[in-house]
Amino acid sequence: MGKSTNTKLGILGGGQLGKMLALAAGNWDLDLWILDKDKTFPASKFVDHFVEGDFKDYDDVYNFGKKVDVISIEIEHVNTDALIQLKKEGKIVHPDPEALVIIKDKGLQKQFYVDKKLPTSPFHYFESAAEVLEGLKQNEISFPFVQKSREAGYDGKGVAVLNSSDDLKRLLDCPCIVEPKVDIDKELAVIVARNEDGTIAAYPTVEMAFNHEANLVEFLFCPAAISEDLEREAQDLAKKVIAAYDVCGLLAVEFFLDKSGKLLINEVAPRPHNSGHHTIDSAITSQFQQHLRAVLNFPLGKTDSTSPSVMVNLLGHGDYTGTPILDGFDKCLALEGAKFHFYGKKITKPFRKMGHATVVDSDLEQAKQKAIFIRDNLNIIA
Repeated sequence: MGKSTNTKLGILGGGQLGKMLALAAGNWDLDLWILDKDKTFPASKFVDHFVEGDFKDYDDVYNFGKKVDVISIEIEHVNTDALIQLKKEGKIVHPDPEALVIIKDKGLQKQFYVDKKLPTSPFHYFESAAEVLEGLKQNEISFPFVQKSREAGYDGKGVAVLNSSDDLKRLLDCPCIVEPKVDIDKELAVIVARNEDGTIAAYPTVEMAFNHEANLVEFLFCPAAISEDLEREAQDLAKKVIAAYDVCGLLAVEFFLDKSGKLLINEVAPRPHNSGHHTIDSAITSQFQQHLRAVLNFPLGKTDSTSPSVMVNLLGHGDYTGTPILDGFDKCLALEGAKFHFYGKKITKPFRKMGHATVVDSDLEQAKQKAIFIRDNLNIIA
């Protein structure tokens, strides 16, 4: 049975994803509540009920959850103990907190794929930098490799790529996993949605290009330059992953496509995701509306693209910290098909995500050139 639009929906997190969820919820006049630390955060101006609190704190999450009917997230690093208790007391929590416990720990997440016989790269567990060094000494691991903190990694943080002993200064001293560096042909992602009825819908696969200095996605291309067979394989695999987790809502499934043509699951995010931002402007149903549909058990929307598109993340200039100033915005706004989304963060920092732009064009190559122009000409300074 579907939910009424009078249902009180609570979201843990009031950053840019919370803001874009609030904008989507506003079209339906949903009773949306958001919990985060500060009313200056991006979502606060777009929601009637912004509750100040810490989504990592048990009491704050528990007390917030008691106020609403359905609880969801815009970031996975939340207090899952409180969510588990709320679920026991009859609250609807999406994604399921037991799945969230696995997903927010990259070690448990990798083991989940092994246990479910889903394709992923091999890995080793380590508790500290000293253990990683001992692993190198004992030939358990070898260069090049990627080290990932098991918890709290976000937007390129908590990841170190080590190609040789010269890079050991980058080693993270925390519980982590280490994976051999995959010989990557492409990095791909599929946003998939599932509601309580078990209906699943997948968006077209996107291809990501990274800013290696910031270790962040710089461009996203839709459609991805892959074969029809690989497109079907990526979507089918994403559907298997969301079903395996028994998640309702969105799941962003990031893949490595290696040089042999094999798809490997890199990691997932059980929420709206950077790899789906283009859907606001270039899909029949945006990822944000789809997440609302899924967690409220409404029918899922069509996921077809209405146009080829390129998304470019708008990052803070590498030399500035302070109140953001947009330099070159007028030139970029003149581009046909360019759609801009600024998140409303009060402070810009080097490589901080301050917004994104999506370029829609019937010619994907033309869209790419416009996105490159935006990257090169719109500077977020202080």
